[in-house]
Amino acid sequence: MYQSRSMTAIVCHGPKDYRVEAVGKPEPRRRELVLKIDACGICASDCKCWSGAAMFWGGQNPYVKPPVIPGHEFFGRVEEIGEEAAEHFGVEVGDRVIAEQIVPCDKCRYCRSGQYWMCEVHNIFGFQRQVADGGMAEYMRIPETARLHKIPEEISLEDAAIIEPLSCAIHTVNRGDIQLDDVVVIAGAGPLGLFMTQVAHLKTPKKLVVVDLVPERLALAKSFGADVVINPREEDPIEVVRGLTDGYGCDVYIETTGVPAGVTQGLEMVRKLGRFVEFSVFGAETTADWSIIGDRKELDIRGAHLGPYCYPIAIDLLQRGLVTSKGIVTHHYGLKDWTTAIDKAYGLDSIKVLLRPGYGADAAG
Repeated sequence: MYQSRSMTAIVCHGPKDYRVEAVGKPEPRRRELVLKIDACGICASDCKCWSGAAMFWGGQNPYVKPPVIPGHEFFGRVEEIGEEAAEHFGVEVGDRVIAEQIVPCDKCRYCRSGQYWMCEVHNIFGFQRQVADGGMAEYMRIPETARLHKIPEEISLEDAAIIEPLSCAIHTVNRGDIQLDDVVVIAGAGPLGLFMTQVAHLKTPKKLVVVDLVPERLALAKSFGADVVINPREEDPIEVVRGLTDGYGCDVYIETTGVPAGVTQGLEMVRKLGRFVEFSVFGAETTADWSIIGDRKELDIRGAHLGPYCYPIAIDLLQRGLVTSKGIVTHHYGLKDWTTAIDKAYGLDSIKVLLRPGYGADAAG
């Protein structure tokens, strides 16, 4: 895959063993591209992978295949074009583009039926070496089966950098099938929850409620259209929501905390015949009373994974100014500042942390 040309990259060798290294710059093969990376966000799943969560590292055949360059929230410009790639992707050198986070096999039953985001092979950029090395590097290779989208020049760097999580947020909100008379609760006001708040607000539900422990994030949620914000340290979210709904509970509950309490809270908070949408990546198993789902409430439990068919929507919403990264993108670091960046991303005094090749310590070096 790599020739003698060198670049700087973050390389994952195992849990909490991520190193800044000089590696070979990728070469495009037939129907492939090489991007020069402008920015790559650090996702909550990146943090959980870094920390050693079992869903990434457990079992006989762990999902992560190190050594691998992490990062799936990237965008950049077309640097090099392999044979037939210009026609295949419809791009030219210099185009500003983003690839969806999944690298579909295009052969399994899901890919062949258009449900590519549930590809049976399921390679995601940043988790499988060479097959899907990610964007925490100066350059990255885009394989033939990637789903590529152009980014208009007028979209800011920060907005372009959040197209991936925004696409996930759009898909999740759509899974909730929000109606005009619904009371909607979004549990968690991290980057995804704040994007979901903005998207759900565009659906104009009867009442939009956001639950989080961080006052600054709740203030942002309020500015993005939340009607009610709840800090569980100060109020009982279940009682507040019951008070808003004549005691019935919310119509739609979207779980994006990634902690078990977010699940059990939601099962109790949602009304009978309500819709529970699960998005999060969990670092620990969750135990719940499943009789709530069937015998007591007959709930619709809906998963939400990735951002299928939502990248063009995300780009359009950003271009029209209906959704924003302002207040959400909080920190920028160069690749050489990886240790500081992951510590910051793992803490609560940041929201979205970006890695930018050539920024800060990179440029100083």
